[in-house]
Amino acid sequence: MDKQQLVEKATETLQPFETENLIETIQHLSVKQVFSNPVVLILLAAIFFFGVIRRSKVVLLSLFSLICLALIIRFAMPVPGDDLSVSSILPFLGAGLLIGGVVIYFSLIKSD
Repeated sequence: MDKQQLVEKATETLQPFETENLIETIQHLSVKQVFSNPVVLILLAAIFFFGVIRRSKVVLLSLFSLICLALIIRFAMPVPGDDLSVSSILPFLGAGLLIGGVVIYFSLIKSD
């Protein structure tokens, strides 16, 4: 296999992992579809139990942040072709402040 064929095959294989394709896929997934996928459930459970067993605030706060960001992307992203407006930015702003507040509170303010 020559170099050009290898590059074309790699491009074709990695095409679904481009940012635009990932965001398009996330926008059309429902929460039920995401949480019914066994790979996602096993991964979340493994991270959760690792965080609980190790009592790691960083792991648990990271898991919380990732789940919240996935939900924000799913529910607050405007439909394709629609421009960002103040009313569509407010959910991002509110949820971002909420996530930031929780992370700052548990990592900096609340001490063990």
